[in-house]
Amino acid sequence: MSGGITIIGDGAMGTVCGIMLCENDHDVTIWSAFPQAAVEMEQARENCKFLPGYRLPNNMTVTSDATEAFDGAELIVSAVPTQFVRPVWKRLTGNYTSPIPICSIAKGIENETLLRPSEILADVLGAAGRRVGQLAVLSGPSIAPEIADKLPATVAVAAADPKLAARIQTYFTRPYFRIYTNPDMIGMELAGATKNVIAIAAGILDGMQAGDNAKAALLSRGLAEITRLGMALNALHDTFAGLAGVGDLVTTCISPHGRNRSFGQMIGEGKTVAEALGANDSVVEGAATTKSVVQLAAKVGVDMPITQAVHDVLFAGKSPTEAISTLMERPPRAES
Repeated sequence: MSGGITIIGDGAMGTVCGIMLCENDHDVTIWSAFPQAAVEMEQARENCKFLPGYRLPNNMTVTSDATEAFDGAELIVSAVPTQFVRPVWKRLTGNYTSPIPICSIAKGIENETLLRPSEILADVLGAAGRRVGQLAVLSGPSIAPEIADKLPATVAVAAADPKLAARIQTYFTRPYFRIYTNPDMIGMELAGATKNVIAIAAGILDGMQAGDNAKAALLSRGLAEITRLGMALNALHDTFAGLAGVGDLVTTCISPHGRNRSFGQMIGEGKTVAEALGANDSVVEGAATTKSVVQLAAKVGVDMPITQAVHDVLFAGKSPTEAISTLMERPPRAES
């Protein structure tokens, strides 16, 4: 491959990103960590597991050979779930021999280290002695099956270098996929991670049939605590009122396709956490990220009661009914 784009990860969003890039006449290689999955995708010309029903373009190759995947790439899209970014990229450091720009589309915060996806990439590649290329983040309301159906969607891309953000904007833009640039990588990654936690809470409310008033309150107060965390970590306030903030939060909390909302709904309907996780073929990134966000909030002294309530349901044995009661019975205070 010469001058192509490599996507690390064979999930739904990575695949649909590859389809859009191919439509813009880029040669795309998807790298899968699983040789059999790569063979099946390449032969079927379809991602039957994560994005069934959509044919892979002719200018897309699927491989598990990292040497082939990195050969001649001018941009890498890291589409690996957050908790797997470190082990996957440790495996790939030997193939990352030149500082190729990397655009991350993962949404989460790593357990233990509390690093964002772009920080994990810099940490892993730097520790391996690699000169890390410029980093970027693509995020926003982007349900993969809807994009594959060419329904209108709008997201944002952030990078320290505005020229890289503009370049990625050009690479991905389609008649149905609009991209804005944003200078705030910190805010975009924090918003993308934390909205998954709030989406679990939204799903729990759905499963309990708690009503629209409850969900509206959840989204507005959830956005407030997400923004507080962002401000404490030097993000830009406007990011949380934009596509990667409230935009992605709304989509994730209402879409029937959302893994985190669906996971929460199963819990609200009475399933155990283990049962709800087992019912989903894809990674529920918000579950692991909930642990990280609670630790991060404590570290910087930010009050995040909804996130804490989700944590208590997932990891401390509290029932959804008890968690809602705890939130509703908090002492009265001013909204702002």
